[in-house]
Amino acid sequence: MNSLLEVSDLVVNRLGRAVLSVDHLDIQQGEVLAVIGPNGAGKSTLLLALARLLPIERRQITFAGKSAAGTSDLAYRRRIGLVLQEPLLMDTSVFENVAAGLRFRNLPGPEVRRRVDEWTGCLGIAHLRERPARRLSGGEAQRVSLARAFAIQPDLLMLDEPFSALDAPTRLRLLDDFQSLLAATSITTIFITHDLDEALLLGDRVAVILDGRLRQTGTPQEVFNSPVDQEVAAFVGVETVIPGQVTAVYEGQVTVEAGGLDLQAVGEAAPGRSVLLCLRPEDITLWPHDSPVPRSSARNLLKGYIRRITPQGPLARVVVDCGFTLVALVTRASVQDMPLKEEMQVTITFKASAVHLIPR
Repeated sequence: MNSLLEVSDLVVNRLGRAVLSVDHLDIQQGEVLAVIGPNGAGKSTLLLALARLLPIERRQITFAGKSAAGTSDLAYRRRIGLVLQEPLLMDTSVFENVAAGLRFRNLPGPEVRRRVDEWTGCLGIAHLRERPARRLSGGEAQRVSLARAFAIQPDLLMLDEPFSALDAPTRLRLLDDFQSLLAATSITTIFITHDLDEALLLGDRVAVILDGRLRQTGTPQEVFNSPVDQEVAAFVGVETVIPGQVTAVYEGQVTVEAGGLDLQAVGEAAPGRSVLLCLRPEDITLWPHDSPVPRSSARNLLKGYIRRITPQGPLARVVVDCGFTLVALVTRASVQDMPLKEEMQVTITFKASAVHLIPR
């Protein structure tokens, strides 16, 4: 797979201070790169910088194998489709809004009509073609914005949290349609979001930005299961982070002393090395202490007391004190069936392969 866009040594300054620093980032032809991070981390700054809508202190950008330095801003932007959180629509009809980018590129009238018909149909807004943009709902307006971006057939599609302002049912329907369009078109896409579920749903790869720095890139499995440091781990939902020290290593399995207990992990670290053990809440299994634990491949078995149970949609977040804190996610039905209660003793199991080690 070839890189469509490659960025090195990118720095964006504001008021004399660096607000974004990217050592290297590449976007592969045909992939969806989900850029994640909390609000204010620098995600939108990255998108606007890559779209050449922000002044950049330093940069080396290669687009389609050629340096972008000698390309005018206008010629560069004509190869990009941009969709923002708030749809920027003209006070005209849906048809004219979708056609705007095509007319700007001087496409002939029949081709403009063909593409508008195609993309209003694909996004389920063909029946709104003559409606004024000011009379659209939020979801309808964002569908128009997406149709306008797809219609110009860009080399690169950039989206800045396009679904975050929508109500939940509208957002889910639009996400489903958008995912289908990306699969059908194979258009290279940079998708900015702070929503981890959106990143997992859409991203072929994930890039994590924290505090104005690109911290990690990789497949969703690599980033979510093997974060590079404690800050990335916390952002991607690794709620259990336990400090410990490696005491033994044998055939790829590491024994770590943590809180007076020996825990097993799959990984590499020299004996005596201080590490952080990271566990995702969905990888931890709970049992009432007086219930038999089914035989499994889980190498870690601990005892602890439930300190807090918090509903979380169809799941429940269970905080357990084992001498250190573990956080597990279980279904609310399981909480009722076992039943789990605060202050009760439980048995905790998790596999050695579920533990990710971060050297300290």
